[in-house]
Amino acid sequence: MIALYFAPKTCSLAVHIALEYIGIDYEAIKIDFSQQEQRKSEYLSINAKGRVPALAVDGTVITEVPAILFYLSQRFPQANLAPLDSLEASAQMQAFNAFLCSTVHVAHAHRFRGTRWVDETETDAIDAMRRKVPESMGQCMALIEEGMLKGPWVMGEQFTVADMYLYTIATWLEGDGVDISKLPRVIEHRDRMSQMPAVQGLQALYS
Repeated sequence: MIALYFAPKTCSLAVHIALEYIGIDYEAIKIDFSQQEQRKSEYLSINAKGRVPALAVDGTVITEVPAILFYLSQRFPQANLAPLDSLEASAQMQAFNAFLCSTVHVAHAHRFRGTRWVDETETDAIDAMRRKVPESMGQCMALIEEGMLKGPWVMGEQFTVADMYLYTIATWLEGDGVDISKLPRVIEHRDRMSQMPAVQGLQALYS
């Protein structure tokens, strides 16, 4: 049995899309951040990091979006969600997802989670981080716009889990104050993704 621990308005959407697209049976378990459930012992016993997503598979818990997405693409190769026949292409896909995870998502987190880096009393520093988000996110997405997004999908002609992850982060751009008029290819990709049944079925859950 596969169980996904998720929270609305988080990067767990990427994994949720993958599960829906593959079409397997799974249990979706909501972690209510408004009730601080991610910090309670019940969830920390599943994921000590206190974050989502977490994927429980036959007694094993997998965390971190790139790892979960690649696991799903390997476990369900019939879905053709990764270039598994090419070591180099697979590494490129992983590099793209790692960039989203380690750089783009971190830039976004400065808008909400400044206390990860400075104390709550450092209000000037927290405000400075928030003000930087439109610029830092804009720079990250410009790199994707201008070269990393091969088109029509991230990896070119093949639709992969990287597209699910890019879509998820692209839904945050307006809230982050990014000028999306400078990102026509990213927004076209987001619009195309939004028409997929696997995405549409989750939009209300993550809005």
